[in-house]
Amino acid sequence: MGDSFYEYLLKVWIQGNRTAAVDSYRKMWETSMKGLLSLVRRTSPSSFAYISEKVGDSFIDKMDELACFAPGMLALGSSGYGPDESQKFLSLAEELAWTCYNFYQSTPTKLAGENYVFNNGQDMTVGTSWNILRPETVESLFYLWRLTGNKTYQEWGWNIFQAFEKNSRIESGYVGLKDVNTGVQDNMMQSFFLAETLKYLYLLYSPPSVIPLDKWVFNTEAHPIKIVSRNDRAMSSGAGNSVEQQKSYKRPLTRREGRFSNK
Repeated sequence: MGDSFYEYLLKVWIQGNRTAAVDSYRKMWETSMKGLLSLVRRTSPSSFAYISEKVGDSFIDKMDELACFAPGMLALGSSGYGPDESQKFLSLAEELAWTCYNFYQSTPTKLAGENYVFNNGQDMTVGTSWNILRPETVESLFYLWRLTGNKTYQEWGWNIFQAFEKNSRIESGYVGLKDVNTGVQDNMMQSFFLAETLKYLYLLYSPPSVIPLDKWVFNTEAHPIKIVSRNDRAMSSGAGNSVEQQKSYKRPLTRREGRFSNK
């Protein structure tokens, strides 16, 4: 449930134009990624990479579909390393994306369960079996396609979209599944299906000139935020502003994300 924190360490650095003013966020992100590497495990017999969970001193061989944002985050952050480290993190991103795609491919409906467990000698088993139209896997496919140009990620995204069409499409919209093994539907379309899942699927097949990643960064709810220019940096830091200008600035109100209840 702390996914947005790690994502934002990286994205604040990107949104700040990767300058010295925001370098501390990049350093914190790199430190947290050392922790992430300590959680990576691989299954037997197929050697699927996954991120285990750590509770106190115990490790749990379970990975949520929510954690499938990580391949995209790792791919996005890999360019900030030197060549060797960059390739290591990009390779891990691709491995994890393959695992997340197989979360979908391993069920009769070709839709992923909420989480998966990894038992000795078994590659992956559905833990919690519902699907509520989450975006994390297609989000990562979008980043990997944009950053590598590998059309395989478009093919995987198309297969996932077709599974949504087959199993979740109804006359009035889309619904989740109570069980990805049986295909029994629920009666709810989460708002993030429109705001994130379908948006990332759309962008997966759009030219890179549509919301280019060298000019925009997406927040955790898939809203694009412009990367600041040199002049914007001076204004945002208060440099050159009069005292009256700074006093007149009012911080915009934020909204409660409700992350724990619906994401």
